[in-house]
Order: sequence, then C-alpha cells, then structure tokens
Amino acid sequence: MKTITRTVWILSFVSLFTDMASEMLYPIMPIYLKTIGFSIVLIGILEGVAEAIAGLSKGYFGKLSDNSGKRVPFVRIGYTFSALSKPMMAFFVYPLWIFFARTIDRFGKGIRTGARDAILSNEATPETKGKVFGFHRSMDTLGAVFGPSLALLYLYFYPEDYKTLFYIAFFPGLFAILASFLLKDKNNTHPKENKSASLLASFNYWKDSPILYRKVVIGLLAFALFNSSDVFLLLKAKQSGLSDTLVIGIYIFYNLIYALGAFPIGILADKIGLKKTFIIGLSLFAIVYLGMGSSTNGYVLVGLFLLYGIYAAATEGIAKAWISNITDKKDTATAIGTYAGFQSICTMLASSLAGLIWYRFGASETFMVTGVATILILLYFVFWAKLKAEK
Repeated sequence: MKTITRTVWILSFVSLFTDMASEMLYPIMPIYLKTIGFSIVLIGILEGVAEAIAGLSKGYFGKLSDNSGKRVPFVRIGYTFSALSKPMMAFFVYPLWIFFARTIDRFGKGIRTGARDAILSNEATPETKGKVFGFHRSMDTLGAVFGPSLALLYLYFYPEDYKTLFYIAFFPGLFAILASFLLKDKNNTHPKENKSASLLASFNYWKDSPILYRKVVIGLLAFALFNSSDVFLLLKAKQSGLSDTLVIGIYIFYNLIYALGAFPIGILADKIGLKKTFIIGLSLFAIVYLGMGSSTNGYVLVGLFLLYGIYAAATEGIAKAWISNITDKKDTATAIGTYAGFQSICTMLASSLAGLIWYRFGASETFMVTGVATILILLYFVFWAKLKAEK
C-alpha cells in the first residue's frame, strides 16, 4: 500500500496554503493588535474566545460529517471561511469587528477539522497513522515557514504596514480553496440513518465513548488547560529585547524545526508507540516553559524555540493519530472533533488565564506555572493513567 496517497498530498497542500495565509499574520498579530489599542489581557481574551468558538463547532460538524457520510464539503467550506476572514481584519479596527473576523477564521477551522482528520485516518492503517498525520503536519507547518518569511520580507521594505499584509494573505487562502476542489469523497463512507447532529454532539459522544478514549483525552485536555496561545511566547521574545524582525525570524525558525521534524517523528512514533512519543514531546514543552520563565538571554530563547519546534512535531499530529487508533472508524470525525472542541475551550481558558497572570504577576510567573503544571500532567500519563493499546 502506498502510504502517502494522492488524497493525502492534496489535503496537505490545501493545509500548506491555508497555514501560509494564517501564519503570515500570526507573528505580527499581537504587534498589530497592540498598535490599534488592544491590551495584553484583551489579546488573551480575543485568542481564547476565537478558539472557543471553533471548539464549540468542532464536535457538531464532526458528528454531522460522520452522520452524512461526507467529508469533502466540510473541508471546502471550512477553508473558504478561513480565507475570507483574512482581509476582514484590515477593514476596520473596532474591537467588535476584530472579534468577528477572528471568529469567522476559527469557525472555519471548526467546520473542517473533524472531516479533514477523518480523511487522513481513512488513508492510513493503524500501523501508518503516525507517518500520515506527521506528513500532513510537516506540509501544514511549511506554510508557517513560508508565510512569516513573506511577512518579514514585506515589512523589510514597508515597515509597520501591517494592514496590507492582511489583504496579501487572502491569495494563498484562495489557492487552498481551489486545491480543495481536487478532493473527492470515497464511497466507503456511508451515511447513518439519523443524519441530524445536536449542538451537544461532543457531550453526547463523550458519554458513549470508549473508556480508553476518555482516559487519553482527559490527559490531553488537562495539558490544553495550561497550553496558552503561542502569542505569549512571541510577546516574551519581544519583551526580552528582540526587534519585530527578530521576533518574526525566531517564529519562522520554530516552524521550520516543526516542519522538518513532524514527518520523521511520525515515522518514529509508528515504531516506538504514539504514547511514548507524546510523552517525550510533553517533556520538551515543560523544559521550554520553565526556561522561558527563568531566562531572557537571546541565545537561550533561540534554543528554547528549537526545542519547542520538536515538541510540536512530537505532539500535534501524534495526538490525533492516537485518538483515531482507539476509536471506531465510523466515529472518527466525531471523536477527533470532540477532542478538538474541548481542547479549544481549554485553550480559551488557558489564554485568558495566561493573560491575567502576566498582567498581575509578570511574564516569568506565567511560564513557570505552565511548566510545573505540565510536569504533573506528565506524571498522569506515565504513572496514574495505565493506558493500553498505544497504537
């Protein structure tokens, strides 16, 4: 069997173009928001609320995809929403409009996530899930290398012209939409008799899900509850004295490490186990956050962002591959959508909490709290939760 199929390639390019558009804006987003009057607390709330909107929709649309037997329409609509949201951010600078535009972007992610990951799961076997999900993450994250690189090049010639970047970001998003029309639903996914889906699909699935799924997801969500937006890492780099150009540069470096590492780490995960790989990733995350909380040295920050890239490569795709291996194939989109939905809600709380801790106590305390909490979650996975069937 050919591991990386035509469908995986197309979906990976769709994700690459979309991430190029999103990540072109991501490193300059906190800088842009501060220039139009957003405080650090409001930035944290914005990121958290946007992720929560996506979260509340992921379980619902994942269930709808499973029930309808369709995947591709959800993928197309979701990526279209995300593409349209980019120029909207530049139209007006009113907080309510910014919240609306950011929400449209995340809502698109909510529509497509479960269906997209179900397609990836269907294109793999239990023994190749790490490889397939890792390859997709590598391609997706290459967009996070190209996007900020283009932003850095543009800002070199047009310093602080942030608004124009939001318009430029629409074009790779448009390429993603066009590429999505090359995808086709396969006939091996049949609609269920009950095609309706409740807005409480995530909660309903949680009650009926396998016990192993719940054990794994409880640990993943506990981690998400302390894993705030990467915006705070960029703000820490800026606070440590790095220029806007260097902040974007270090973010590109992190994503390059992530992109280069996700595919080989995915292959490794298929050999040593998805759980072991994820635990290694969590260990690196704890080191990064404890380091961020205790150092402002530029060279140390670069080293920490390198480790952060390896952490992301060892956890992002691996978590979804793990979930898809411990749930019924007919419920793949619902299972991943439910996890991703609850994860988004936890991220909302994490980002809001991080913003408040930073505001009240400072940056160092924010990172130290997260680092210590991650060590406790590591103990859950290693000792308390006796999780079987890693693959």
